[in-house]
Amino acid sequence: MCDKPDLSEVEKFDKKKLKKTNTEEKNTLPSKETIEQEKETAKSS
Repeated sequence: MCDKPDLSEVEKFDKKKLKKTNTEEKNTLPSKETIEQEKETAKSS
């Protein structure tokens, strides 16, 4: 058993073959009003 992983494939990897991607943030933060409504709902439950 070897404690270190085999990195030979990682060393041969060519980053130039990767495609460029654009990321979009899809999880927007809730508004202050929405947070207040959730707090009120949680208190009354």
